[in-house]
Amino acid sequence: MNPAIISMRGLRKSYGVGTPVETEVLHGIDLELAEGEFCALIGPSGSGKSTLLNLIGLLEPATSGELVVAGQSTTGMNEQALTVLRGRHIGFVFQFHHLLPAFTALENVMMPSIIEQGVATAEAEAIALDLLLRVGLRGHEYKKANQMSGGQQQRVAIARALSRSPRLILADEPTGNLDTHTADDIFALLREFNRERGSACLIVTHDPRLAARCDRRIELVDGRLASPASPAMPQPA
Repeated sequence: MNPAIISMRGLRKSYGVGTPVETEVLHGIDLELAEGEFCALIGPSGSGKSTLLNLIGLLEPATSGELVVAGQSTTGMNEQALTVLRGRHIGFVFQFHHLLPAFTALENVMMPSIIEQGVATAEAEAIALDLLLRVGLRGHEYKKANQMSGGQQQRVAIARALSRSPRLILADEPTGNLDTHTADDIFALLREFNRERGSACLIVTHDPRLAARCDRRIELVDGRLASPASPAMPQPA
């Protein structure tokens, strides 16, 4: 068994803490995700899937419990340390892309490197060009994001997420706004990089077809794990 890239014990998340409307949305989550795993996070709307993904991605703090990312406990980390840890190990793919519309596909893919290093390096450009080729966007490198289709923008978002060779890819409904054919292509791209680079993937999806093609399904219901995370039935990738 590969070592855990993510480990959580008793993870809880509440909103409105200390107020009359305090609401706990995650109720003591115990979960591990191993290096190289490809998992689906499923469950009904409002079950806490996106909240859990935000906690794992260090975008929000847990109210209590312990979260260990890449062997480092995040308890007590300040925002700067969390930002460094996130940038080194985690790549994000969101449903709505979050690309910079006035920038080109190439510039968007390079953005994590530019933010970290303060400059667009030749190495970062070479990596970005290779990734855009790999995701099927050769010839679109200098097209602005707002001139691209939804499927093309999602491919740029995947290339951006992979640009720093993350050990963990978090994807929140990455195919939710795409047609079936494009959704299958996006899923195949994530699976390809998971297999070739060993990046662990955790994908929030409502699509049972895609969930069935993952190595493991993790189900949340009302902020709790519904059952021990189960392996998916073998499916062709």
